[in-house]
Amino acid sequence: MERKLSRIESLDPAMVEVLRRKTGQERLEIGFGMWRFARQIISAGIRDQHPDWTEEQVAVAVSQRMSSGTL
Repeated sequence: MERKLSRIESLDPAMVEVLRRKTGQERLEIGFGMWRFARQIISAGIRDQHPDWTEEQVAVAVSQRMSSGTL
């Protein structure tokens, strides 16, 4: 079984202060934007690896990858 190493990263204190000043809605918008970007990148990679797949097959693969295979 492959062992995954975990790593703890800390934010720069200046960035922490910027994020603290954001409203809850602004922080959610940032998070959703990051999620959409990740989905686009993963989708492009899957399309590149499987150019013959339908959009439905790509969507299923993207969902599986983003849910860590729990779907």
